[in-house]
Amino acid sequence: MVTDLLSDADKVALKTKRILAGSPKARLSVLHIVEDDMVRFGYELVPSSSLSGDVHNEKWQKARAKLAKFLARNELEAVNSEVTAAISNSKGIVDYCHEKKVDLLIIGRHERHGIAAWLVGATADSILPNIPCNSLVVKLDEPVSE
Repeated sequence: MVTDLLSDADKVALKTKRILAGSPKARLSVLHIVEDDMVRFGYELVPSSSLSGDVHNEKWQKARAKLAKFLARNELEAVNSEVTAAISNSKGIVDYCHEKKVDLLIIGRHERHGIAAWLVGATADSILPNIPCNSLVVKLDEPVSE
């Protein structure tokens, strides 16, 4: 399951719980991507935290604590819960699915209309053609703020 940890993420957690209840041997992994500063090396962009090893600062600690609260609030037991940085949410999710050999990706998709849909788009839309597994996209309402 991928989560942005916004207030409507509980809707995605509820769908995840339903799937887990019907599959007792299933194992849950949860991914949250932290926005990180990028450093350019020639043609490559690299998250600055991967260079400095600074994944223990306040931003990272808050993200890990928020993820732990989210899992506890939704009574989800994850075999693996990970907070990571990536060049983009899309790239981070696709890479994670390949590395962890994910069977089913569960992700929420916010409805966007007009220019916002054209400019920002939805992460789910950009990853679906690139992930190596099945997916469940949970329809959410308009994007919410933190």
